[in-house]
Amino acid sequence: MATNLVVRNVEKEVAAALKRRAAKHGRSAEAEHRELLRSALLHPKRRSVAEVLASMPNVGTDEDFAIRKRTR
Repeated sequence: MATNLVVRNVEKEVAAALKRRAAKHGRSAEAEHRELLRSALLHPKRRSVAEVLASMPNVGTDEDFAIRKRTR
């Protein structure tokens, strides 16, 4: 079931950018708004491996993870 959504107090620059983007995609500003919401909320952007690695916390030094040879 569809629901109506009203967005108030949108900056003029944002509204103008929405209209430009809509025109570029050949749809109305309302249809573009729906697509932006759909893609942002239902299909979040996947992060690259580099982004995932960069987001990992620093939990030690390289030596902490070094493989040590067994001595008998």
